[in-house]
Amino acid sequence: MDFKTNKPIYMQIVDLCFGKILTGEWKDDERIPSVRELGASLQVNPNTAMRAFEYMQAEDVIYIKRGMGYYVQKNARKQIVKLQKEEFFKDVLPEAFRTMLLLNIDINEIVEKYESYKNEQS
Repeated sequence: MDFKTNKPIYMQIVDLCFGKILTGEWKDDERIPSVRELGASLQVNPNTAMRAFEYMQAEDVIYIKRGMGYYVQKNARKQIVKLQKEEFFKDVLPEAFRTMLLLNIDINEIVEKYESYKNEQS
């Protein structure tokens, strides 16, 4: 994994785990890699991986079974979408609006590009 400098590493690990859940690679009530396994596979300190797990547990995305490991919560996908929408509206959208103002991009141009993108994806 190539880490970026603009976001803490543990949050980049969270994003990676969220992606695995959203794509169905990690399913509801399925055991996920341990802190040590994930840390080793990503070549990060286990404490960094643990911080990511603590965040996901606090946000009700994963849970722990004593002596068994970490598992994906039943409604994890719904919770992740909620969290990522909040992040989008808080962090991404304001910067996009700022850029739109600087480049004099009208919202209608954005809608047209979005519709074109949607059609290409279909």
